[in-house]
Amino acid sequence: MTIDDLIKAPGEWLRTGGPMGDVVVSSRIRLARNLANHHFLSKATLPERREIERLIHGAITASEFGKTTFYVNIDQLEPLDRQLLVERHLISRQHAEGEGSRGVAISSSETLSLMINEEDHLRIQVLRHGMNLDDAWSEMVRVDSALDGLVEFAYHRQYGYLTACPTNVGTGLRVSVMLHLPGLKLTNEIEKVLRAAKDLHLAVRGLYGEGTDATGDFFQISNQTTLGQSEEEILTTFRSTVIPPIVKYEQEARKALKRDRLHALDDKVWRALGILENARAISSEEALFLLSHLRLGVTLERIKHIDLDTINELFIGTQAAHLQKRAGKKLDGEKRSIARAEYIRERLAKAKPQS
Repeated sequence: MTIDDLIKAPGEWLRTGGPMGDVVVSSRIRLARNLANHHFLSKATLPERREIERLIHGAITASEFGKTTFYVNIDQLEPLDRQLLVERHLISRQHAEGEGSRGVAISSSETLSLMINEEDHLRIQVLRHGMNLDDAWSEMVRVDSALDGLVEFAYHRQYGYLTACPTNVGTGLRVSVMLHLPGLKLTNEIEKVLRAAKDLHLAVRGLYGEGTDATGDFFQISNQTTLGQSEEEILTTFRSTVIPPIVKYEQEARKALKRDRLHALDDKVWRALGILENARAISSEEALFLLSHLRLGVTLERIKHIDLDTINELFIGTQAAHLQKRAGKKLDGEKRSIARAEYIRERLAKAKPQS
């Protein structure tokens, strides 16, 4: 498998039908790990960075799960390919924009990626569709345990796993759930929910994580600290205290829209579909905004001939790197807007019922 193969279909983690899938798009668990007896990357020399990559890549290759992954040298990639991996949530922006020896091992299903020399020596990421934290954690334990038997991670008896950023010290665990919250946005209740999340010391970010805004009513909610909490305590907080109430509030907001503001709701949904089916040029921001309204209309069965898989495919396929990879050449902003509109029209036309 190669990077060019990625654009053929959305990743498995974007598949619909998962638990709470009308609101929860995906679940992600990430572990930060560093090798013992090596400097953190901020102090590591270029030869040491290469040695770190060699050791971790070798461990992945020697592991059983490594047989289902393919490896990419990030520092040798063209900028467009790096951006493609960011758009597919397989590497972070920091990893794409970094320097020196670094790479990523990616499973064929795109549900597992292992970033080498990002902020820490190793960032293991497991993705699942819907609210699937338990399944994601089981996979993470399997991968982490396999690597722990092949390399020695930096660990302190009192503080736990040692990481480049103090907020990750302890378990090194970050849990992140991506939510689609258009109902709360349209009923002007979103700020209350986001404030409550921040009061619980949770980070609220946009579609592509740290440093991004909540484009298209998509929000990523994740824990900010790991020290002093066990993995199970962090996971339990998300399973019971954090995510279910937000999902419930969003579902109630959608019911209220359908019950009390049906005409206004239908106007937004069908207007979004009309623009998407007919636009000849459209920006990434506008496309996400309109696709968000369309997704709301599909989940509320106001539009029945389009499924969520189609919309999820459009969320990924309309991003800049995907458009250019599909075209086989670089496109400036205007040409990307034209290509984006054409791609959306073609994809939605396939979803129309045959007369």
